[in-house]
Amino acid sequence: MDLKISERAKLPTKYGDFLIQSFQENREYTKDHLVVFSQKLGNVPLVRLHSECLTGDVFGSLKCDCGTELEYAMKEIVKSKDGGMLIYLRQEGRGIGLFNKVNAYALQDKGRDTIEANLELGFPSDLRDYEIVGEIFRYFGIGEINLLTNNPLKIESIQKYVKVSRTSIIVGCNKHNKDYLQVKKDKMGHLL
Repeated sequence: MDLKISERAKLPTKYGDFLIQSFQENREYTKDHLVVFSQKLGNVPLVRLHSECLTGDVFGSLKCDCGTELEYAMKEIVKSKDGGMLIYLRQEGRGIGLFNKVNAYALQDKGRDTIEANLELGFPSDLRDYEIVGEIFRYFGIGEINLLTNNPLKIESIQKYVKVSRTSIIVGCNKHNKDYLQVKKDKMGHLL
């Protein structure tokens, strides 16, 4: 993988003070991922792998739990005695991209669940790739993490790069994302 790494910069947020760095992967495509991290990282930092969700992260969509998970992760990283990092992966819509995600939303409006919508559009249920995460851990010299996730696929994908323990991320549900969360639990094996 051809990888470019930006300089580090300060990132003061409403949650606390962080540093930010971008990792640009160049394969058959170019993606700029972000790492937002504590100034001090302990032996087992708290890590959240967060795939981009413009609708949830920016617009506060209630169809998913992404925006609330992002906010929760930032708060937990600030409180963590070992510090931590949020790796913001540019993999919108479980890797299908924003255009296709909107088309999947339209299918969901017609009664499909998130997996059925992806399949109907010709995509697998989850197209995300975590290879860049291994590069990020190598760069930071991280060998063990406390992963903030409910997704067993993330745990499995990351274990080839670092030793992983897990902390649940439970942010609640609402009438708009109840079925979405049920599909994550029943069809994707999320630990909810």
